[in-house]
Amino acid sequence: MDFEKKLSRLEEIVQKMEGGDLSLEDSLKLFEEGIKNSRECNEQLTKAEEKVKLLLKVDASGKAITEDYKE
Repeated sequence: MDFEKKLSRLEEIVQKMEGGDLSLEDSLKLFEEGIKNSRECNEQLTKAEEKVKLLLKVDASGKAITEDYKE
């Protein structure tokens, strides 16, 4: 599942759990799924951050001068 779908699913899970109409068993299943999706999204974001390059300036020939993103 891609990032956007995982994030959308997380939003669905939160809405269902906030509704308060779920059994304890269903709540726990959704909670576990939410934690799994949350971790996977966080991992994907971390990997994306590592790939981001910062644009520093453009040289005289119009070529972008970049450096890797670092926290």
